[in-house]
Amino acid sequence: MRIVIGNSNHRGFWGFVAQTIVLTLAVIIAAKLMPGVSMNNIWTALLTGVVIALLNRFLRPVLIFLTLPFTAITLGLFLFVINAVIILLAGAIVPGFTVEGFGTALLFSLLLTLINFLLELPNRLKKHPDNQNIDKPSDENGEFTPYEEVE
Repeated sequence: MRIVIGNSNHRGFWGFVAQTIVLTLAVIIAAKLMPGVSMNNIWTALLTGVVIALLNRFLRPVLIFLTLPFTAITLGLFLFVINAVIILLAGAIVPGFTVEGFGTALLFSLLLTLINFLLELPNRLKKHPDNQNIDKPSDENGEFTPYEEVE
C-alpha cells in the first residue's frame, strides 16, 4: 500500500504530477476529517503532497526492503507502519503541517490511503481491460455477445 499512494502506473514526470495532485486533494480531505492533524493553508497541503510523493518515490522502497521480514511475517500489515513513518517525516519537513503522534499518523495514513483509492478509482476503472471494448465478438447490430458463434 502506497499512500498512493498509489498506483505503480505513475511513471515519468506527468505521472508524478498527477499523483501529487491526487495526493494533495487526499491530504486536504483527510486533514479536515482527522483530529490531531492540522495544516496552515492550501500551500501547506500542496507542499505536503509533494513531500509525501517524493518520500514515497525514493525513501519508501528502501524502507520496504529493510523491513521485508517484518512485512512478510505480518502479511503486509507492517506497510501501514512504514506509511505512518512517512507521514511523521512529512510533518517534520513541512512547516505548518503537524501530526500529533504515531497513532495519529497511523490512522491518518489509513484514511489517506482510503481517500486516495477513492479519488483514483475512476481512472483505474477506465484503464481496466474489461472496460475497453477491444476484441470482443459482436452481432450484426454491433452489440457485444457473451460468446462467439462457430460455423
